[in-house]
Amino acid sequence: MIYYKTYEEIELMRESNLLVSKTLAHIAGILKVGINGKRVDLEAETFIRDHGGIPGFKGYRGFPSTLCMSVNDAVVHGIPTEKEFKPSDMVSIDCGVVLNGFYGDCAFSFGFYEISDNLKKLLKVTRESLYKGIGAALVGNRVGDISYAIQHYCEKVNGYGIVRELVGHGVGKNLHEDPEIPNFGQKGKGPLLKEGIVIAIEPMVNMGSRGVKQLSDGWTILTKDGKPSAHFEHSVAIKRDGPDILSDHSYIDAVIKNNAEIINISINC
Repeated sequence: MIYYKTYEEIELMRESNLLVSKTLAHIAGILKVGINGKRVDLEAETFIRDHGGIPGFKGYRGFPSTLCMSVNDAVVHGIPTEKEFKPSDMVSIDCGVVLNGFYGDCAFSFGFYEISDNLKKLLKVTRESLYKGIGAALVGNRVGDISYAIQHYCEKVNGYGIVRELVGHGVGKNLHEDPEIPNFGQKGKGPLLKEGIVIAIEPMVNMGSRGVKQLSDGWTILTKDGKPSAHFEHSVAIKRDGPDILSDHSYIDAVIKNNAEIINISINC
């Protein structure tokens, strides 16, 4: 069942998503070589609670942390550890918050200062593909139009692998609602996009093949070939005058510009 949101509910969701965005920006300011994931996770939880929110992921279906933190060949759902970050690492951080009774959901992938040029390109293309998908999130289009836009740009234009086993989703009073938003598909197929639908669009893009596997921890998803994977996400409201992005990566970008340890990836979108 698809739950349609009123204008007032969408504005409440904007507040929850902006708290997620500001949490990720706070994280961007402390990310450095030598810090570990558990320290970053604690900082995120403290920031969220200090601003009146509740971590949306911690305890969800038994997940143990505030952040999903996926390093290098981890695609999504990584659990923060005490392992320190290295100069050549990339880390994808997914954050959820409950505020005003609604979930906010947003993700961003960070590259430290010694990542390869190939990895920089993966980050750039994955982030650009998010906006390709958002551009197709129009009233009267179908979910498949979003899916096709992402898949075409990543696989056909750039030769990367799109993960099939994990998809975007509706979001609202529940973290995962209908409709599912695959990052692969056909134009004109899938549920009709109508005003009031709020969806989390989240490309998960592998540098190599699309295959994935799950670790024995029951959460972490890895690429089968061991090559890196990137992940970006926005929560988006479908409106008559076009897609309304409720989360905001610009907070993160502003902080990255002042953090010499994190690569600033410019995009065309």
